[in-house]
Amino acid sequence: MFIILVYDINEKRVQKIHKICKKYLTPVQNSVFEGDITQATLRILKDELKEIMDENEDSVLIYKFRTKKYYDRESIGIKKPSHEDLFL
Repeated sequence: MFIILVYDINEKRVQKIHKICKKYLTPVQNSVFEGDITQATLRILKDELKEIMDENEDSVLIYKFRTKKYYDRESIGIKKPSHEDLFL
């Protein structure tokens, strides 16, 4: 499945959360990641995030798509390199 993950994390934990997300997904903005991931790997990612997060202060949103078929991203302004750009 293809996911977009967005987080709003307290400054004390943001570096750890960023590092965890970067293990599984491609960063596209400061607190936005995307990529193809299996259901099992997503479960591992969520477990790792929950270990660091304070659920009373932090939030993570995960948008799931069955495939990338209906996914289209438009960028305005500074273009950040995507995972696909690294392999072209």
